[in-house]
Amino acid sequence: MTAVIVSIVVLVAMFVIATLLPVNLGALGFVAAAGVGVLLVGMSLDDVLAEFPGDLFLILVGLTYLFAVAHQNGTVDLIVRWSMRLVRGHLVAAPWIFFTLSAVFSAIGALFAVAIVAPLAMPFARRYGVDLLLMGMMVIHGSLAGAFSPISVYGTFVAGVVVPTGIPFSSTTLFLAPLLVNVVIAGVIFVLLGGRRLTGVRVAHGAPAGTDPETVADEHDTEEPDEAPVVGRPQVLTLIGILVLAVGTVAFNLDVGVLSLAIAVTLGILCPAGHREAAKGIAWSTVLLVCGVLTYVGVLQEAGTVDVVGNGIVALGVPLIAALLLCYLGGVLSAFASSAGILGVLIPLALPFLQQGSVSAIGMVAALAVASTVVDVSPFSTNGALVLASAPEDIDREAFYRRMLVYSGIVVAVGPLLAWALLVLPGWL
Repeated sequence: MTAVIVSIVVLVAMFVIATLLPVNLGALGFVAAAGVGVLLVGMSLDDVLAEFPGDLFLILVGLTYLFAVAHQNGTVDLIVRWSMRLVRGHLVAAPWIFFTLSAVFSAIGALFAVAIVAPLAMPFARRYGVDLLLMGMMVIHGSLAGAFSPISVYGTFVAGVVVPTGIPFSSTTLFLAPLLVNVVIAGVIFVLLGGRRLTGVRVAHGAPAGTDPETVADEHDTEEPDEAPVVGRPQVLTLIGILVLAVGTVAFNLDVGVLSLAIAVTLGILCPAGHREAAKGIAWSTVLLVCGVLTYVGVLQEAGTVDVVGNGIVALGVPLIAALLLCYLGGVLSAFASSAGILGVLIPLALPFLQQGSVSAIGMVAALAVASTVVDVSPFSTNGALVLASAPEDIDREAFYRRMLVYSGIVVAVGPLLAWALLVLPGWL
């Protein structure tokens, strides 16, 4: 029990230090993981290092590298121009286009749909003056909206855990509940983060980055021809590479990190001009932050902190309160770790509780799915980290990071409660 208490105290201390002092939270996470793991949990240093999220490391490095190449050779600018043409200059439609694109990718099986869409959406938002937090969160909520389709990774995973137990289960409810919740959230943040001011605004395709859309609105509300974007060999090859990334991850379940690195390296060989500069675009500070925090979360799981907290919640004996606390447990932990990993622990942990029949099993499973994924807006989660890493280099990343923290704090506080109130409390499922 001492290790459990100390590990929680250390986690709180990490956030306090990182908030008050200019110390990378990820660096604190690595130090804390080694200290708590070796001194209190009895792990060897090799065991602690085994908790390092190597797959996420490759994803962050590979994707930021690939899209740094795309930015350097003008491909991102090209896609931004084409995207604006797609909405015929109506800026209000842009966030919803990226939301839908992310949702479709996620629903058809791309676990990291945000990895494909965010590096395109964020420069688009920067260029046309759309709030970066709005755009980034629209991409994430879009991905979460489609995350539990019957053919998605999350959807098949949850079904595989629940169905063999004989507990009532509905794949339709599991799909529709996160879809509707995230559409509603997207609508709310669209209004609150400035989406309404984009209504009626049409922009010229060639507006310079950071230009206020009002200053480039087409004067006669017509499509003004702008200078045709240059499409050369580097852009064509990069577009092919992005297409390969999308098809490879969606259709063939290839590792997105390895595949993006392979594409970036191939582009460097075929089109070496400017590639050295592109390598500087890898978001190393974000990589350190996320991987350090997740390594410490792995130690928390090894210490039994997750099990102790979960068992304590189930033992409360008040079904609705226990259900609410399980939702919050999933939400809080998923804000700092892989949602798939947390669901893999949380749902089996909740099975004895569900078998009691005190609450609707269908509603509870759907609520856990929503609560454990809606918090992926956190910059410490995979999706949040990808959005943070995709933010344009010419912005104040620290300020954007803090805005993400504030938003994710609100979602962590409200999201699990919303899932419980809609899917468990009424008892209609």
